[in-house]
Parts: sequence; C-alpha cells; structure tokens
Amino acid sequence: MLPKHYTNEKTGISYTLHGDYYLPDLVLPEQEDNRPIGKWGNLRKSYLQRHKRAMYNYLVCNLTLHTHLADIDEQARSMFDTLTEQMKESEGITEELKEQDQMEWICHMGNIQERATEIVCKELIYV
Repeated sequence: MLPKHYTNEKTGISYTLHGDYYLPDLVLPEQEDNRPIGKWGNLRKSYLQRHKRAMYNYLVCNLTLHTHLADIDEQARSMFDTLTEQMKESEGITEELKEQDQMEWICHMGNIQERATEIVCKELIYV
C-alpha cells in the first residue's frame, strides 16, 4: 500500500496519491491586486487568449495577468469617458437636447459611444 502523501527530499515538493499516480501539491500565491477587470479587461483577456498566446502565457506564468487587465480596464474607462465627453462637446450634444428631443439625443449618444468604443479597442485592447 502506497502512502497518501509523499515529499521529495531533494526538491521539497510534496505529492498526493490520486489513483495510481502521485501529483504535485502546487498552489499559486495569493493575488494582492483585487481590482475588478471589468468589460475592457475581459475584452483584452479574450484578445490575448486568441491572438497573443505567448504574451498571455507570459503574463499568467509571471502572475501579472490580473494586474495587466485591471490596468488596461482603468485606462480604457478613462479614455472612453474622455472621448465621449469631447465628442459630446464638439457635436453640441447637451442636456437641453435631451430634454427637448430624447430620441435624437439617444441616437447621437449611441453613435458617440460606438465611435469611442472603436477608438478604445483600436488603441488599447487590440494591440
């Protein structure tokens, strides 16, 4: 009968018996960064997984993926808000328009948000 737990004297790695095999008891260190990754961070993660696998694996192995995604999310949110405000101002989209003609205001705001999203994705997410 094999023992349930085993520790390699040379490496100091402990193993647990699962069926007929000893598997290492590996545990990742706790993440100190608890910031949310949000919409933009998730878009970035998806892009890295699909198109930049080497970079994604590098960030995972160095335990910096969450920090990278949270940073991108913060930058993207800030950029999106700034672009939206600048476009509203340059196109004359005001609260008065919102009070006078809500449907026109909604159309303009939807258009502005789509353009801002496209710019943020091109500049920060899909690079």
